[in-house]
Amino acid sequence: MNTQSDKHMLRRTIRTFGFVLLSLLPVLAQANQVNLSINLATPVMEAERSHRAFIKVSLEGFKQQDRQARIPANVAIVLDKSGSMSGEKIQYAREAAIMAIRRLDERDIVSVVSYDSRVQVVVPATQVRDQRAIYNAIRDVRADGNTALFAGVSKGANELRKFLSRNKVNRVILLSDGLANVGPQSASELGELGASLAKEGISVTTIGLGLGYNEDLMTRLAGFSDGNHAFVENAEDLASVFQYEFGDVLSVVAQGVNIEINCRNGVKPVRLLGRESEIIGNRVTTRLNQLYSEQEKFVILEVEVPEQQAETEIELVSVNVHYDNLLTQNQEQLAGQSVARFSRSQLEVTAARDDKALEAAVEQVANEYSRDAIEARDSGDLEGAKKILQDSASYLGAQARSLNSPRLQEQEEEALQDAQALESDQDWNKQRKELKARQYKRATQQTY
Repeated sequence: MNTQSDKHMLRRTIRTFGFVLLSLLPVLAQANQVNLSINLATPVMEAERSHRAFIKVSLEGFKQQDRQARIPANVAIVLDKSGSMSGEKIQYAREAAIMAIRRLDERDIVSVVSYDSRVQVVVPATQVRDQRAIYNAIRDVRADGNTALFAGVSKGANELRKFLSRNKVNRVILLSDGLANVGPQSASELGELGASLAKEGISVTTIGLGLGYNEDLMTRLAGFSDGNHAFVENAEDLASVFQYEFGDVLSVVAQGVNIEINCRNGVKPVRLLGRESEIIGNRVTTRLNQLYSEQEKFVILEVEVPEQQAETEIELVSVNVHYDNLLTQNQEQLAGQSVARFSRSQLEVTAARDDKALEAAVEQVANEYSRDAIEARDSGDLEGAKKILQDSASYLGAQARSLNSPRLQEQEEEALQDAQALESDQDWNKQRKELKARQYKRATQQTY
């Protein structure tokens, strides 16, 4: 290694390996960062006319490199034990909770609250060490009394607060089969509770069992806190729902996700599909409480785009995202923009279309049709509700053919079946719960 050529080779090798190491660093860093994608469904638009356009803003949680290094959970299970839960219901509920808790370990905190007309802390917030004692306490829960749902959720939140941390997944899991009839009872009051808890970093998942609960109340509570929602018709299915829910809890990688979208160059926001949002002028803000490992969450922004001359290119929106990375325990930021080009060539417009983004937008628009149909049916306008769902089916069908989308074709058939089923007053209670649960899952991209 003493010759001049050997020394030159060594320097070249060091430079080569140095480049490799430096080039790997951003990749490794990015592996532990949330991925932001901004997709315009129509990136090339026809020139010299105004447009309505859809922009998909999506976030994907990074992969958990080591399942053993997951984020600790702080979970409060809140069980309805009112009289209607007696028999098999409470039995299945107890066993489902126990099976789910078996997935936790000493890193995690669990509490269990039961409620009828009164609220009882069955298991105070504790590290999951003595699992047998936790299981025995749950098995002692018996059903009786009325339904103090608001107080039950509030008490569950109080238990979470004993170990509340931005570096834990803080989740209330509520199971109820009946109407809240003690204390605050309206959907708006429970929605306000959910929004208040979200500000503390607490999400509430609601599980409605059977046909006696208030689906508006349960979806509002979940929605305003960014939890999950499930309709479980049969108690024997509770175990699988609890397993899915705990799978989500144990895969959270980011929390406190704030999204800000600013429209540029005369572009005006019309509506944000999929999430509650605030639109002030040209600024749109929304929030997600958490992101899961390798799962995509997105919103669709519909905008008005003013006409532009051919061969013009303009920025439509800029996007800023702030979130708490639970792996690094730092607050991190992402930014991006959406740009459109304008052309007189219809062939160019069609060739540039982002079919996946457009398919996602169509789904969210159809979801709004479904919500409108429920409102019409609730007001007694059966024919109007059927017409809305039939219009939704026509819209889905046309888009399915344009995009060659089997997914949209399935939803077209689903909308037609929903329209036909509306005629049965006897089945409306069940169908309404199914519709609300389906709407919620599509809007929030819930995976179960």
